[in-house]
Amino acid sequence: MKIVFMGTPDFARSALEKIIEAGHEVVLVVTQPDKPKGRSGELQISDVKACALEHNLPVFQPVRIKLPENVAELKKYDADIYVVAAFGQILSQEILDIPRFGCVNIHASLLPKYRGAAPIQQSIIDGEKETGVTIMQMAAGMDTGDILLQRAVLIDENETGGGLFDKLSKLGAELIVEALPMIERGELTPVPQDEEKATKCGKLSKDMGLIDFEKDAVSIRNLVRGLNPWPSAYTFLDGKMLKIWDVKVVTDFEKSEAENGTIVAVSKDSFTVKTKDSYLEVLELQLEGKKRMKAKDFLLGYKLTLGCKLGK
Repeated sequence: MKIVFMGTPDFARSALEKIIEAGHEVVLVVTQPDKPKGRSGELQISDVKACALEHNLPVFQPVRIKLPENVAELKKYDADIYVVAAFGQILSQEILDIPRFGCVNIHASLLPKYRGAAPIQQSIIDGEKETGVTIMQMAAGMDTGDILLQRAVLIDENETGGGLFDKLSKLGAELIVEALPMIERGELTPVPQDEEKATKCGKLSKDMGLIDFEKDAVSIRNLVRGLNPWPSAYTFLDGKMLKIWDVKVVTDFEKSEAENGTIVAVSKDSFTVKTKDSYLEVLELQLEGKKRMKAKDFLLGYKLTLGCKLGK
């Protein structure tokens, strides 16, 4: 099939590489404009653009894909289908109607659950036991189109946002190359989403990583897992930001009357913090201005006192 591919981050790159490997003709790659990075402000290209350049594919980087001149540019390419994966812009109905097989999206959740920008991380934060990838026929709404193909995976109890991202990126790439020939042959029956079961999730932000020790230990651990590696879960220690990378729920600890967020035990390998319903053993962390490290290494150079309370 002749394909216009739209995507931006590394999640989408996996799909583009698999589509090329499968022998499809990618006539155009559409991705977000280069963006300045760091203090130098040097422009950085997207993962998808890097892949396109490696394969000598034409690249189009509109600031606003819906503008008439950009729609006109898309119409110059004789594509059978548009494949979209984490592109970062909403497509207009006019764009959706250009290719003869329409536009399909690779979405990292079991739709209709977790429509929106960060379904991978949110599924972990919410304590879901499974998630997956959906290939859907795109419609004008946010992830509202009919389901064409869907596959589930279990979420391991120690899964992080980064680990699940990699797993679903690979699954999405495999699923789209499975779906494309079936779409061309008319073998997939679109299944409308059940609106009553639909849930939404927003974009990730640094603010959502602030740990609230008034919550239960499992919920806090899920937050730590889900926001690893970005934007990370964090609290404060002696006025400095303390990122928490790994924790373990402790239920057999001697009951303490201390306030939630209080350090109630310190060993040579870890320290334990009180939460709403039980306790969390901190195993890996990163103090502001320092590198990420195991708690036992941190404790070699930082003296924690019992009764010290984490937070602002």
